[in-house]
Amino acid sequence: MWKPIRLVPPNTRIDFMRWHKFTFGLAVFMTVASVLLVAFKGLNYGIDFAGGILMEVRAEQTPDLANMREHLSGIGIGEVALQSFGDQNTVLIRLPQQEGGEQAQQAAIGKVRAALGEGWEYRRTETVGPKVGAELIKNAIIAVALAMAGIFIYVWVRYAWQFGMNALLAMVHDVVTTVGLFSLLGLQFDLATVAAVLTVAGYSVNDKVVVFDRIRYEMRRFKTMPIGDVINLSVNETLSRTTVTAGLTLISVIALFLFGGEVLRGFAIALIWGIAIGTYSSICIAAAGLLNLRQSKIRGDDQDAKEAGKGAPHGA
Repeated sequence: MWKPIRLVPPNTRIDFMRWHKFTFGLAVFMTVASVLLVAFKGLNYGIDFAGGILMEVRAEQTPDLANMREHLSGIGIGEVALQSFGDQNTVLIRLPQQEGGEQAQQAAIGKVRAALGEGWEYRRTETVGPKVGAELIKNAIIAVALAMAGIFIYVWVRYAWQFGMNALLAMVHDVVTTVGLFSLLGLQFDLATVAAVLTVAGYSVNDKVVVFDRIRYEMRRFKTMPIGDVINLSVNETLSRTTVTAGLTLISVIALFLFGGEVLRGFAIALIWGIAIGTYSSICIAAAGLLNLRQSKIRGDDQDAKEAGKGAPHGA
């Protein structure tokens, strides 16, 4: 007979709420640290946001980046940044925005081609103006904010505003720490990263909805059980589903990280972090946050529910 896959034994009774103050404090620390990193260190904006010219070129032999940088810096187009991309023979060339509109951008590209000479394969060339980059940053922030607001309203309507608020706090933690990771590691932050951040928010709330569903179900079954015991019971009952789902998703994302190429590497890193931190926040922020609210506000029961449930077995 077919049996469901279980990475966690069905009778697991981990007392997650025992450490909820420490884990919540750790989440606050990571969030604040991420904000400070972005504020003082900043992000390594890609061409989408920073503006300028990006060229991906490839040579038959490994080029000397130092000589190449010195040569290109002398053709009068400003500071040139070079970076190996994917393999040692492929180079990303970043040029500053040129004054004079589109014609000036094309002229700069022509100067680079002429300076490099023959024997190069030009794989892609992208140009983004500073106004376009600023507009993309604004639109990216609006997109993330609207997505999180929509998720908050959905959870609020489906459960209660207390659930929605805890889900929102957990998503803010997930999104902010993901951006902070990119600042810490100096990874390129571009439109693909914004797509990854939105994906992290969606994946995060999916796991939280599953936990909230189980909490609400157990509240109806054990109306006098203390809320901490109800949360522990609910988290343990969904733990197997969470580990299987996160594990299978991680397999796909790790494959994307290993074989998706340099262009998708930042996207994959954001998803790997998002899956891990989203699972953490589901237990340590979204679920544990309900401990700080009165039971009667969540369950609609009597204010004496907690006292009546003192006799219930711990972690039942």
